[in-house]
Amino acid sequence: MSKSAKSRAEEQFIATQKKNKQALKEQEKARQDRAEQAARLRALRLAKEAADKEAAAKEAAAKATGKGKKSARVPQSHRI
Repeated sequence: MSKSAKSRAEEQFIATQKKNKQALKEQEKARQDRAEQAARLRALRLAKEAADKEAAAKEAAAKATGKGKKSARVPQSHRI
């Protein structure tokens, strides 16, 4: 009993379709992984930028209040 050429062709076609479907699943998973990685890195970058901005604002506020205090202070040698 030998298979006909048509049935062999159909089997090959089905096998090819199965491989293509698997390859598409793998590509979609890789794309999803890259998208998740990019989103994670973006979130980390935005958090760092926000922390840096907050630290810079605190430092600027500290410098502003520090300058005001220094100018109001009188050196000990000038005190009575």
